[in-house]
Amino acid sequence: MYETFYGLNENPFNVTPDPKFIYLGEKHREAFAHLLYGIRENKGFIVLTGEVGTGKTTLIHYLLGQLNGDGTVKTAFLFNPKLSVEDFIKYVFRDLGVKIYGNSKGDYIRYFHSYLINAYGLNVKVVLIVDEAQGLSPELLEEIRLLSNLETSRSKLIQIILIGQPELDKTLYDPNFRQIRQRINMRYHLSPLSERETKEYIEQRLRIAGAKNPLFTERAMKEICKRSGGIPRLINILCDNSLLNGFAQDKKVVDKKSVKEAAKDLRLGKKSRRIWMFGFLFMGIIGAGLLGVYLYQSGHGLWLYENFVSGLQNFYGIFFNGFQNAFKYFR
Repeated sequence: MYETFYGLNENPFNVTPDPKFIYLGEKHREAFAHLLYGIRENKGFIVLTGEVGTGKTTLIHYLLGQLNGDGTVKTAFLFNPKLSVEDFIKYVFRDLGVKIYGNSKGDYIRYFHSYLINAYGLNVKVVLIVDEAQGLSPELLEEIRLLSNLETSRSKLIQIILIGQPELDKTLYDPNFRQIRQRINMRYHLSPLSERETKEYIEQRLRIAGAKNPLFTERAMKEICKRSGGIPRLINILCDNSLLNGFAQDKKVVDKKSVKEAAKDLRLGKKSRRIWMFGFLFMGIIGAGLLGVYLYQSGHGLWLYENFVSGLQNFYGIFFNGFQNAFKYFR
């Protein structure tokens, strides 16, 4: 609703994974290079992990756009792993454009193996990409492992990419999945954007959407980086709400205040403030305790130590009251 006000052709901060808006920060470029290299060199199993909203799915859509251009790569993209084994096999077949023959799992696998052999003979790579792989059932994960056994004496017939949140690593390190873990030839963990990358990310999306002039002040973008933690999805949500606030206030350039208001409405950044407060309290207690021990053992006398402890108790009584009031305020 604010596009015309800011001179934009479209909303620059939609949360859908549109490859047109792809921004490849340093970690995203490295992740993309890992995926591309793994596919080209027939590495078999590849694992990509990252926190929620770091851009894994967007990166995969960008990868698919790069792979599916010349017909030398066939891909099956599974974005919902909550399937039975039979439904999974049928889904992969249909996504690859393979007709389904037979009535049993054995028939499916036998025909699929023939399909892969034929693709290998034509120098066509077959890639299975599983998004949200942390949600795979043990039965389906085992089925995917068995698919990786389809190979010739010289090469893997199918490349498998598992994309998921950090919980995927915990699953793979379960002793029950040691066989699949040993087949993983490449893995990469996608980190959030840095402050510089966050700024470039915002500016690029605005430019693609048609912005002619800066729409955020420098201080506003610093605030966006701090509140979002460099996670692209949160950057999009916070920028979108900040632009809406600016539109409502008739501001052609969004300032730090508008970002803070949007972040407050979205409840972004409170956790970090609480962690900082608890960390400060903890370090203060440790430091005071060490100082007290030093004074006692350094020969300054029991009297000095006892008076120090008494003063310290009074100080912490005041400090805790202030801390509780501050905690209530931030909550």
